[in-house]
Amino acid sequence: MDVSTTMIVKPGPVLDFLLANQRVDNPGQIDWSKAKRTLKNLRIKATNSNLEYKISGLSDSICRKQTFPLKQRKEGANEGDEVQITVYDYFVNHRDIRLRYSGDFPCINAGKPKRPTYIPIELCELVSLQRYTKSLSNLQRASLVEKSRQKPMERMSSLKQALATSNYGADPLIVASGVSISTEFTKIQGRVLPAPKLMVGKGEDLWPRNGRWNFNSKRLIEPVKLDRWAVVNFSARCNVKMLSESIVKCGGMKGMTISPPFDCFEESPNNRRSPAVVRVEQMMELIKSRLPGPPQLLLCILPEKKNCDIYGPWKKKNLSDLGIVTQCMAPTKPVNDQYTTNLLLKINAKLGGINSLLGIEKSPSIPLVSTVPTLIVGMDVSHGSPGRSDVPSIAAVVSSRQWPLISKYRAAVRTQSPKLEMIDSLFKKVDDVDQGIFRELLQDFFISSGKRKPEQIIIFRDGVSESQFNQVLNIELEQIIEACKFLDETWSPKFMVVVAQKNHHTKFFQANGPDNVPPGTVIDNGICHPRTNDFYMCAHAGMIGTTRPTHYHVLFDELGFSADALQELVHSLSYVYQRSTTAISVVAPICYAHLAAAQMSQFIKFDEISDKSSSHSGTAGPGGVSVPPLPLLHHNVSSSMFFC
Repeated sequence: MDVSTTMIVKPGPVLDFLLANQRVDNPGQIDWSKAKRTLKNLRIKATNSNLEYKISGLSDSICRKQTFPLKQRKEGANEGDEVQITVYDYFVNHRDIRLRYSGDFPCINAGKPKRPTYIPIELCELVSLQRYTKSLSNLQRASLVEKSRQKPMERMSSLKQALATSNYGADPLIVASGVSISTEFTKIQGRVLPAPKLMVGKGEDLWPRNGRWNFNSKRLIEPVKLDRWAVVNFSARCNVKMLSESIVKCGGMKGMTISPPFDCFEESPNNRRSPAVVRVEQMMELIKSRLPGPPQLLLCILPEKKNCDIYGPWKKKNLSDLGIVTQCMAPTKPVNDQYTTNLLLKINAKLGGINSLLGIEKSPSIPLVSTVPTLIVGMDVSHGSPGRSDVPSIAAVVSSRQWPLISKYRAAVRTQSPKLEMIDSLFKKVDDVDQGIFRELLQDFFISSGKRKPEQIIIFRDGVSESQFNQVLNIELEQIIEACKFLDETWSPKFMVVVAQKNHHTKFFQANGPDNVPPGTVIDNGICHPRTNDFYMCAHAGMIGTTRPTHYHVLFDELGFSADALQELVHSLSYVYQRSTTAISVVAPICYAHLAAAQMSQFIKFDEISDKSSSHSGTAGPGGVSVPPLPLLHHNVSSSMFFC
């Protein structure tokens, strides 16, 4: 039993809802293509007939111009004769309904594709108690988190009260079946794994405390030298000179040798209202005209923190077309040392450096991993917003490189059919050549690990439910084995497949304390499966709300990991995330797969794909919907941690 929170659509006039949803004051400012996606599948009541309908879309034309065939019923007219009439004319003249403002806006379409039913927008009201399942804006998401988060003791109290109110134990069927429901929380025995030792610059050891550490007076273990870089400012209010000086100074303290930037390229005020792609192209022309050669890094200052239109075209231009590493930022307040340090952690990782290593990684002494060439893989599929059946899914696979390290990764990303959860491009034979994701990763491991093939492959898969476990083995693992065999028929690496789940309702509370369970908490008894190998882990420190543990399931194991050794490996992989100085809630390869998918999905403006281009919701087949491929990464950055 758990507490869930959802968004409910505010009932009332549809136009009022759209004004509030898009945060505009005037109906003339409404983005109707966005409104169409927002309204689809919501239920309305037509005030003229008091009937309920389900919205299927909007009319192509405004109410005054949108026509439909009306059967003639006048004397002398043949039965079945039809005339074309506008929706506005029909309601005003035939139904005698006065329309105040609907004439200039699209109509609500509540019919089917071949038999549309048009209703003027002012006659439509949203009915109450409808879940809003579309994607939320950043402000809405922040508000939802703020309203729904509860401290451990508050959540415990809510759950106890809900159980007492529901009184499930008194249900006649439950009583007749001899089932009883305890009113107390289940008590289980857990243990806390000690935080792994980290290594930083100058051979120093660093011991995380409460899942956190910092680089105050510490140096990065493998800092890069940055002597060819520039700053690009897309009309953001920022003191670029002070920012550059802060980066050079802070980088020096962290062991990075950073020269002053070659130049700062300011966007012309005349370009600010141009489309994002045009702004990026014009900026690139300016950069090429003044830079003597390709830079190592372009630091891009964006005018908006989230959902900036420039981000996608800028990343595509640099990573796909030019092969230049880029770091974006959007400072909303004066930049301090902590902000600069976090920025430098990302830049160092993107340019090939390493911020910190595990002590057991440096030795190396990771059980079963350090002794045999081992490839660690993270896989995830990101889908479009609920209700968007036209947006391709993004499959991302990241893999470790430079064995015996487990802190460096590279990514391969592909598009696939909308809502398809199983990755279908791990092995892809085209004209006797494997063009799949996994061949790319295997070749990179071979080159970066001293020309060794991995003898062991550990796969961490995110985002699948228990009903899909067999598909992971029968579809994805089979493709990976095929890719290995296609590369070398005599090569048979051993595999391990682990699924990580966060979308569940299991929560843990300390028996004798009001705080969240400490980082490193592992539960592998009492509530776990009696026969399969699964466990819960809270690797991170829950600072806000109640910690949600990650549920790990071992689906396949040829490596012979003991339960303790696997839990130690999973715990250690939560401390190799190069972007932050905290342990994360799920293993780093999976987090990197999320980041790679999110960043490369910005390369294509999926919102521009027509609803008619795809209504696919099942598995892809020979006659499946064609999806636009993602642009390939430039060879200069394809093996980098560009997603960091």
